[in-house]
Amino acid sequence: MLYVFGFERIGVAVSDIYFVDPDPIRGQEGAERGVRLELRKLHPGELNGSIYSARPITVERPLWRVDLLESVNSAPGSFDRTHHHPGIDGWEPGRRVFDKELSGEPLKWLSGRLADLEGVLDEVGVDRGEVSPADVTGLRERAGEIVETVARLLDGVHSGALATPPDDASAAAVRASWL
Repeated sequence: MLYVFGFERIGVAVSDIYFVDPDPIRGQEGAERGVRLELRKLHPGELNGSIYSARPITVERPLWRVDLLESVNSAPGSFDRTHHHPGIDGWEPGRRVFDKELSGEPLKWLSGRLADLEGVLDEVGVDRGEVSPADVTGLRERAGEIVETVARLLDGVHSGALATPPDDASAAAVRASWL
């Protein structure tokens, strides 16, 4: 399942994810499941026809990523693999950063971060000029709606309806997700 919230120059993409890291860090072995949220650049394309035609929309490079993950072998709601990536180089995420507040109260932590886009940009080293005032205001005003969407996806993950392994999950690396 994929949700995208678009503002002026940025958007927030949210999806469930089932993941098996081919090269896990120690203590992070085994399958993971959960919800991934990415702050992404957006680009509206030119109309490809009349004024009534659909507009192409490109969801571009990520600026920040939050992974509300837990080990498949843990109890639902453990958030034992929950982390964020404050550094992204092009399309590649930087190291996993674990935060006790994020793992302890992930939705509260996420709500606070989404309401402070400028603080997130400063933390991840992205120039504030890459976003507009409408992005800052829009994200702040819609943070609650985005967090509610994340909560619904987490409910689906915890019930077993989402973030499920693909039919052939025996490979050394698996990634089943839009993001």
